[in-house]
Amino acid sequence: SLHQLSGGSWEHTDLPPFRNPHHSASGVSIIGGGQYPRPGEVSLAHRGVLFLDEIAEFTKKTLDMLRQPLESGKVSISRTQATVTYPASFILIGAMNPCPCGYSGSNTHYCTCTLKQIIAYQNKLSGPLRDRFDINLSLGPVDLKSVSTRKEESSSSIRQRVDEARKKQYERYGSEIGNSRVSYDTLLKTSPLTAEQQRTLQQFSYKKNWSNRTQIKIIRLARTISDIQGSTGISDQSIWEAVKLNSLAERKDVRGAKMKWN
Repeated sequence: SLHQLSGGSWEHTDLPPFRNPHHSASGVSIIGGGQYPRPGEVSLAHRGVLFLDEIAEFTKKTLDMLRQPLESGKVSISRTQATVTYPASFILIGAMNPCPCGYSGSNTHYCTCTLKQIIAYQNKLSGPLRDRFDINLSLGPVDLKSVSTRKEESSSSIRQRVDEARKKQYERYGSEIGNSRVSYDTLLKTSPLTAEQQRTLQQFSYKKNWSNRTQIKIIRLARTISDIQGSTGISDQSIWEAVKLNSLAERKDVRGAKMKWN
């Protein structure tokens, strides 16, 4: 197995893998490699989740190396003798502070960072890597005293809706492949956009200066939202939600300068 090739221990489990390497981890340990090529964290997270906490603290070189496996679902390591390819199809989740001190936008703490420091911190994630994130969320501080005590939807019911949505995708594409991996041509052939939806996306694309990759991700995300909602086609509401979830949230720091971050 991949774990045996990496030289690490592994306990048999039916749960998908969850890997959360420390931000001091080297590029080789994340991507894989070495004198005798071993699989890295991206391969050990195959068919599971790779969680990068404090993602902005990883080296820029290491983060940019994630672009190829995120796109292709595999990692190729070339050496003089041969080239080794390991599977690396995973869900990437990254978390970062809004600024180096962590208090930009806070209502209870003063941010000590300059605008230049905040921008430099945000730019540690390159544009091409940001393009590969489907969902961008900005989370504010939570006051536990004011949290609503109403009963929320349980994890089991959410899992049931997700399972049903996946079954719809498997039936639609005729194999165990989801909206995120199916070819763009197949996606549009099975779920064509209306003329009005196409105009809406074009307007957003022009206004927000989206790349082609971002536009495609919006459509994939809208298709998934529609599946979860039980809609046969891509609904107008799902497109609006996809745009909102994909766009970087706009916030203001304590000095009044408008900032954007994940």
